[in-house]
Amino acid sequence: MAFAVYKREQGKYTRLGTGFALLILVGLGCFQLYRMLEGLDVGLWVTTMVPAGLFLVLGGLSFWLVNRPTIADFMIYAEGEMKKVSWSSRKEIAVSTFVVIVVVVVISVLLGVTDVIFQMLFTWLLT
Repeated sequence: MAFAVYKREQGKYTRLGTGFALLILVGLGCFQLYRMLEGLDVGLWVTTMVPAGLFLVLGGLSFWLVNRPTIADFMIYAEGEMKKVSWSSRKEIAVSTFVVIVVVVVISVLLGVTDVIFQMLFTWLLT
């Protein structure tokens, strides 16, 4: 019963995405371990089976964690709340991005001009 899927039809996509992300992280870590063991010359059996066994153990732990009632309920509620969000349109995002870029450029120019003025002022005062 330890590996049963908790509330199977609820929060399905959030749990799948989280599970796949955890498996990718575990896989990358096991691959790095494989590469490290490959350089140590400890034998082919240890080099391949230790990362593979660790991948299976951590993969099972990931599946168990994603289906724990407290974590699964959190993901179910999070997915439900994300469905309630009113997302901005593509045009609104483009306009907002343009405004942010313009403000950053204007502030950068103002700070640059202020820096040059202070540099000239302190150079004049110190000479």
